[in-house]
Amino acid sequence: MKANTNIKAYNKLSDLYEDEKVGNSIMQDSDFTIHRMEIVHNKPIESPIFRANYFSFLLIKSGKSFYTIDDHQFRTKPHTLYFTNPGHLKSFGIEEVVTGFIITSSEEYLKEHIHNTVFDEFSFLLTEMVPPCFLDRKRFEELHHLAEQILEEQNKKSTLRHKIVSSLFMVFLLKVKEFLLEDDSFKVAYDRDSEIVNQFKKDLESIFRSKDLKNGVLQVAFFAEAQQLHPAYFSTVIKTKTGKSANRWIQDKILIEAQALLSKSSIPIKQIAYQLGYNEPTHFSKFFKKQTGLTPNQYRKQ
Repeated sequence: MKANTNIKAYNKLSDLYEDEKVGNSIMQDSDFTIHRMEIVHNKPIESPIFRANYFSFLLIKSGKSFYTIDDHQFRTKPHTLYFTNPGHLKSFGIEEVVTGFIITSSEEYLKEHIHNTVFDEFSFLLTEMVPPCFLDRKRFEELHHLAEQILEEQNKKSTLRHKIVSSLFMVFLLKVKEFLLEDDSFKVAYDRDSEIVNQFKKDLESIFRSKDLKNGVLQVAFFAEAQQLHPAYFSTVIKTKTGKSANRWIQDKILIEAQALLSKSSIPIKQIAYQLGYNEPTHFSKFFKKQTGLTPNQYRKQ
């Protein structure tokens, strides 16, 4: 990885490109993006180390490049698919101009536009680290054609644009899942710390799906105990591997769930607070305002 003593984290692809000058400037007005690689990266370049708080999918049709996740470096070749999820230390390099597509999505987008239990259907999205997948021509062309369709619809002015794009993206995810299930050579590169992080993410998803928060707001110790680990060790692993503390992961998850319930349901705010583990609704309101600058009621009325 290119040396960098000031590692930044980015919530948007456009901010990464603007700050680090690793690609041509792009416009981004939503939590979902799709771009042609040859347009955003039209010359050789090497990025510094960074963290991305979004999911990335790349389809490499031609060209030479490499990318690094944590301590692992992978090289790409024609007909490569690879994806990464939030939290990792990353860098990339383009040696010969790459053609293909880059697609990014936030967790919020996946929950709102794909399904609120998206990680049940697409559990591979939680995988801690996935090597590049080298597809045969037929499989690659299927995904490439879908990406072409998504980009075409994304650029239209239709009032149904967002629904069409999200529907096509769901098909894209289903095809990726299908290819991974069919590919006997597909292997996940695990180490013990990665297993701890992956299990933590699954446990975090599971506890919110089951709505089993009767014992109050979630604490780091709960997740450490679930893996029979000392809380201090568990916290160190999560922070080192993802760049975010376990407590920050929990708070971010509570916030995402709260925003979804406020915007997509008519459940009373007091009940939402109880559902998220807050015995005192005022504590939930204070937490929400600290995170967003708005009270739950103000957020709901937007």
